[in-house]
Amino acid sequence: MAGKIPATVVTGFLGAGKTTLIRHMLANANGKRIALVINEFGDLGVDGDILRGCGDATCSEDDIMELSNGCICCTVADDFVPTMEKLLSRETPPDHIVIETSGLALPQPLIRAFNWPGISTRVTVDGVVTVVDGPAVAEGRFAHDIAAVDAQRRVDDNLDHETPLSELFEDQLACADMIVVNKSDLMGETDSTALAGTLEARARKGVHVVRAAHGALPVEVLLGQGIGAENDLEARREVHHHHHDHDDDHDDDHDYDHHHHDHGHDEFESFVVTRPEITDPAAFATQVAEVIRGHDILRLKGFAAVSGKPMRLTLQAVGPRVDSYFDRPIAAGEPRETRLVVIGQAGLDRAAITAALSA
Repeated sequence: MAGKIPATVVTGFLGAGKTTLIRHMLANANGKRIALVINEFGDLGVDGDILRGCGDATCSEDDIMELSNGCICCTVADDFVPTMEKLLSRETPPDHIVIETSGLALPQPLIRAFNWPGISTRVTVDGVVTVVDGPAVAEGRFAHDIAAVDAQRRVDDNLDHETPLSELFEDQLACADMIVVNKSDLMGETDSTALAGTLEARARKGVHVVRAAHGALPVEVLLGQGIGAENDLEARREVHHHHHDHDDDHDDDHDYDHHHHDHGHDEFESFVVTRPEITDPAAFATQVAEVIRGHDILRLKGFAAVSGKPMRLTLQAVGPRVDSYFDRPIAAGEPRETRLVVIGQAGLDRAAITAALSA
């Protein structure tokens, strides 16, 4: 995947909070150039207007592309692929592409589209993020306003499948690399914890379930998963085998979503572990994976000095998958040590993790 531009697919039903999550991400992009592809229906353009109004350089007019000709999974060849080719062919391509699907779009056909010849060598699916409305899902409703979802079905003349919401929801979970339980602030701690556990049990092994209020998640949690989902389609099979489904997720949760909120990051924490140089990169990668599994760490990244090696070793881990490579020579005077940034939900046992990584 070296040299490919990463793309994150954000899916979820109408009202789950996808647009709010993306707007928060843009406002906290830390200089990362992010392009957006938004799947709209009709003439409303609500998502685009919300995102353009975020007041940040990372959501300029040129970096937002709206697909309003129907469900993204039904218009891959006519709409999505040409849009991606246009983005990728820019003189200065984006650092990352974020694709907000309509809520009724099946994610799997979209992921398959990344294998099309026109784009397969230039872009990769960094990860699929499925946003769920916590209170609604806890009540078995999947979406806050079922009537609005049904209305969206009628808006799109190109819709060629009438997938039951329960099956579509399972498709979204089956394709996810991360599940965001949004509006967790509207649930009690016990209920939100229980729902997160239930969704984690239903998801594929290794899929993280995180809780959020107003879509406020750190950018380093959402982006940089490095999954390459287009190469992992067998594990993401649809619940049904019709074509696709839609939901124009304008995500304008009105009073809930249109306000900008900065809180929510206190539900995550990060810290640095420093240890001496390592002797065996493969053994250390195994050690890191075991620590991640044992402490439910979301992300781990950093650098290591290896005994007898002049090059610095870069480590990146998402879940228990650890990637490592030598990136450059260790500079003169640079300490030969190992520094790892650990990222996870609040409550990490820092002492135990530090001890385990230092062993």
